Amino acid sequence: MRFDPIIQFMKQVQSKVHSSIYAPLQRQSNPQHHAFLRQLEKERKLNESLSIPLKELSVVVFDLETTGFFPEQGDEILSIGAIKVKGETVQPNETFYSLVRCDRALPPEIRELTGIREEDVAKAPEVSEVLVEFYKFVKGDVLVAHHADHEKNFLQHSNWKLFRSPLKHRIIDTSFLFKIAEANINLVRLEDYCEHCGISVQDRHHALGDAKMAARLWSVYVKKVQGLGCKNLHDVYERISIK
Repeated sequence: MRFDPIIQFMKQVQSKVHSSIYAPLQRQSNPQHHAFLRQLEKERKLNESLSIPLKELSVVVFDLETTGFFPEQGDEILSIGAIKVKGETVQPNETFYSLVRCDRALPPEIRELTGIREEDVAKAPEVSEVLVEFYKFVKGDVLVAHHADHEKNFLQHSNWKLFRSPLKHRIIDTSFLFKIAEANINLVRLEDYCEHCGISVQDRHHALGDAKMAARLWSVYVKKVQGLGCKNLHDVYERISIK
């Protein structure tokens, strides 16, 4: 009991520090963005997604084009592309795409790789606006990306920097399914997997083009892992844990 005054003091200090950190953010940020993200958080049910049958699971397969690989060193998102998949069925009319504003010169290799130019992104929406629209498109669905660390790092960094909120969406890496269905196939690049599965490679290094190809891969491998006994994401995680 003698520690109660100390505990109370620490709580007061933490409260003041918390307020001093978040007050500037609250004054500068769009309150509608924060209201939407709070509502999204209430609606999301991450644990339920683990038990939904894969044949019924709704996912959003997405891709980011960026100025580099290290958001913590200043690299930025240039575009976001996404498409929805229900079970094994790609939804061709359920897509999202947007360029993202960038006010600095793009690295020459990025211009060559993506085809994006400075004039394309100079008047594009701010990243905060694009992310909110993207999350509206996603709603509570599971996110999927091909070798997802790149996308996950940028979303985590942007969420904290812009909204002071951690990324709460579940992100599944396509490689999880590859490792279960074809553990002996040593492929990495998206186009290599597409060629392996007979999927035509189109609009490579365009965010929506890559998302569409990754979605077709997801569709193929969801069917394969179900044939191997994986009924839901819980089974997928369990299989991966023993690989």
